[in-house]
Amino acid sequence: MNRLFIVGLLLFSFAVGLFAQTTKDAVSTREMDRINWMEFRDAVPSRIKTVLLPVGTLEPHGVINNGADNTAPTAMAKTIAQRTNAMIAPTLPYGMTGSMEAYPGAFQISETAYRPFVKQILEGLAKNGFRNIIILNGHGGGQTAVLQSVAAEVAAEKRVRTLVINWWSFAADETKQVFGEDGGHAGLNETAFIQAIDPTLVRRDLYKDDLATAYPAAGTWSAVPFPSSIGLYQKGQGYPKFDQKKADEYYQKVTDKVANLINEIVRKWEMAGL
Repeated sequence: MNRLFIVGLLLFSFAVGLFAQTTKDAVSTREMDRINWMEFRDAVPSRIKTVLLPVGTLEPHGVINNGADNTAPTAMAKTIAQRTNAMIAPTLPYGMTGSMEAYPGAFQISETAYRPFVKQILEGLAKNGFRNIIILNGHGGGQTAVLQSVAAEVAAEKRVRTLVINWWSFAADETKQVFGEDGGHAGLNETAFIQAIDPTLVRRDLYKDDLATAYPAAGTWSAVPFPSSIGLYQKGQGYPKFDQKKADEYYQKVTDKVANLINEIVRKWEMAGL
């Protein structure tokens, strides 16, 4: 009996060691601002050809943090970096805030300043050897159009491959699947995403439904500043629910979907020889 126990223990130890070897990461850290330059040199691009660039802005988000548009893509990048075999570039936390720039704590960067700055960041990532530059965008509006335009320019000029993902739009089906309704800016989907990342960033004690306004249909009305810090995509839908279990489920589904998209796009780039 003792011999059998010892043999079993040895087999178990071997299996644990084998598992540890197969799950060990290729680098000591996936974060570009934490890795040493010599380790970076040895890993990029020979072993790692993809980089994730989280971008966002500072603006009001109902009862979650002003930096939610930075918090979301940054956490997402850390969650999916290993499974997409990517490094993580430092987050670009200032952006083109738009109609909510008048709220306390918000920042507005003009397009004339933002566009060339973003372009030089992408060019720097290309210079450092990355073949696949993935922008994880946390903020919409005019910023999305600029990011898409600049990414296309750099792809053509530097012969790299770029992908811009607006996670909340891409995950619209998951929002409806998990919550049974549409979301909104700082609505149930974005609030849940932040709640899954860090519940301390959610000030439920400050919440009231009156903080929300449905976005107007195109051509009906427009207001600057926008009158509410929560903008609902559909009237009567998207009010925050603060359900931790659903928040965790939503975060998992969204990050899985984004990681799968990146892997599929890179696979097809490679298959096409682009």
